[in-house]
Amino acid sequence: MSINALLDEFKVKAATPKQQLAEYKAQGKKVIGVLPYYAPEELVYAAGMVPMGIWGSNTKTISRAKEYCATFYCTIAQLALEMLLDGTMDGLDGIITPTICDTLRPMSQNYRVAMGDKMKVIFLAHPQNRFEDFGLQFCVDQYNHVKADLEEVAGRKITDEDIKGAIAVYNESRALRREFVKLASDHCDVVTPTKRSAVLKAFFFMEKPAYIEKLKELNAELAKLPVCDWEGTKVVTSGIICDNPKLLEIFEENKIAIAADDVAHETRSFRTDVPTDEADPIMALAKQFANMDYDVLLYDPKSSENRRGEFVANLVKESGAQGLVLFMQQFCDPEEMEYPYLKKALNDAGVPHIKLGIDQQMRDFGQASTAIQAFADVLEMQK
Repeated sequence: MSINALLDEFKVKAATPKQQLAEYKAQGKKVIGVLPYYAPEELVYAAGMVPMGIWGSNTKTISRAKEYCATFYCTIAQLALEMLLDGTMDGLDGIITPTICDTLRPMSQNYRVAMGDKMKVIFLAHPQNRFEDFGLQFCVDQYNHVKADLEEVAGRKITDEDIKGAIAVYNESRALRREFVKLASDHCDVVTPTKRSAVLKAFFFMEKPAYIEKLKELNAELAKLPVCDWEGTKVVTSGIICDNPKLLEIFEENKIAIAADDVAHETRSFRTDVPTDEADPIMALAKQFANMDYDVLLYDPKSSENRRGEFVANLVKESGAQGLVLFMQQFCDPEEMEYPYLKKALNDAGVPHIKLGIDQQMRDFGQASTAIQAFADVLEMQK
């Protein structure tokens, strides 16, 4: 299959989660919705069910969700609930609701109340003090609760071998996605920002073996191409999510390619593998969470050293990008509180950047277009 045909297939998969959900149900499969983020999807896969990511929507309007939550909650959380209420996600057999931030903690209870007896709502609390033995044990206990709830939905036990097999599949998918983002930078004339986003987004909706097979094929075809002599500029993107095609098309109009990203919906989700040298696979999943780093939502005992800011600045330089575009989710307190430190690290490293306030209700991109165009001009002059 040609590169363009493969990219088109990923684009379709990224844009049609409702259709794919209906297909899974027609095949007699059980499907579990997984809200952002850091949920152990391997347990869903190990149970023989299909995990489906729920990260809001760029096409929905918040209506019914307003009955359950405050208007200042981020649109990702509100639109996830909206899709559960308006029938978009009808067919799910359950959802996992992590509580990694101050919005998701109360929202987890709103999901439970809103869904009632419609589906199983599985609560997941991660430890912030995740490095110590007590933190690891807390995480193991939480994952075992999730495992028990999934067993109830699946109607079968999840064995250690099931989980180890799932870990192998997911680690393979992580390695392939890491390979893809490097290839996408090398071949940014072919893998545009919208196409790059679609390939990564499709992971959340496709069955993992099918996704792995297609991504292997795409990576192999991209690797055959000569490295692109890109005439435009390159940036690193950062934030919780930046999957809006209309917004990313502005990058393409201004010849801006994405060299790498620090986005939770993208590279942060596959940056860290699950260790394979741990006898207890649940403990291995807990250690993966403990090993995650450089995320605004995770506790950093060395935060006074501004490690994350330095990491992002170094990512820009190491990737060959000329600057950074920060997609700041509206009403995201952790991102807003972090920004002064991130800005300082970028300024100290001499990394140009812009901050774009976004949410999934954006319909007018005029202001963003002007800012991105001006930023592209600045980067071009500095090349």
